[in-house]
Amino acid sequence: MNVAILLSGGVGTRLGGDIPKQYLEVCGKMIIIYALESLYRNKNIDSICIVADKKWHDRIEEGINAEVLSNSMTSEKKIFFAQPGRNRQDSIINGMKEIKIQCHGADTVFVHDAARPALSDDLINACFDALQGHDGVMPALPMSDTVYSSDDGVSISGLLDRSKIFAGQAPELFDFEKYFDANEKLSEAELLDIKGSAQPAVMAGMDIAIIPGDKANIKITTREDLATFEHFLTTKKSSPE
Repeated sequence: MNVAILLSGGVGTRLGGDIPKQYLEVCGKMIIIYALESLYRNKNIDSICIVADKKWHDRIEEGINAEVLSNSMTSEKKIFFAQPGRNRQDSIINGMKEIKIQCHGADTVFVHDAARPALSDDLINACFDALQGHDGVMPALPMSDTVYSSDDGVSISGLLDRSKIFAGQAPELFDFEKYFDANEKLSEAELLDIKGSAQPAVMAGMDIAIIPGDKANIKITTREDLATFEHFLTTKKSSPE
C-alpha cells in the first residue's frame, strides 16, 4: 500500500490576510485541492493523509466533495487527517503515526506540500518507477547559477562545484518502515533542526535516489509565485488537448 502525506499545516498568511496560502482560491479552487486531485487520481496512490489544523477540516472536506470526488473517475480512496506538528518534519511524523492507525501495512509514504499545487502525474509516476532498488526517491533540479560559500555571510569563502549540487523538491517517496524508524531515531534537537524531508533518511544511511525535478512544480511562497501558478492554469486550460 502506498500512502501519501499532504502537508497543509502551514500558517503563513502574508498572501491572504488571515488565510494560510494553501486555502486561498486560484481559478475557483483552493490551492490545496489541486494537489489533492493529482494524488487522488494517480494509480500509484492508495490513500491520502492530510496534515492540517482541525479548524480547516470542514473547508477541506467541502472542497474534496465538490471538486476531488465529483470530478474523479478513480475508485474511492481513503482520505483522513492528522494534526500538524511543531515544524514540517514533526508534521510528517504525525502523519506517519496516523497512517499506522488508519492503514495497516503501508509499504511506502509519499510526502508532498499543499503549497506545491502543480504536481503532475508524470512526476508522481517517475518517483515510483525509480524506487526499485532504493530506499527512497527525491526529485531535484541542477543548479544553473554559480554557487559560492561564505563563512560569515559577508564575504566569499569559496566556490562550490555546482555539478554536485542539486535543489531538492517535494514530493519525496520513502520505504515506510525504514523512514519511520529513521525519524524515530532523531533526538529532540535533531528533529527541530531538520531542513528537508530526506535529511533523516540520509542520516540513517538510507539510499535515496535522485530523479529530474519539474520546474513547473513551484512552491507558492510569494505573490509572484501565485501569479505564476495562475498563469500556468490559464495556459493549461487554453492549450489544445
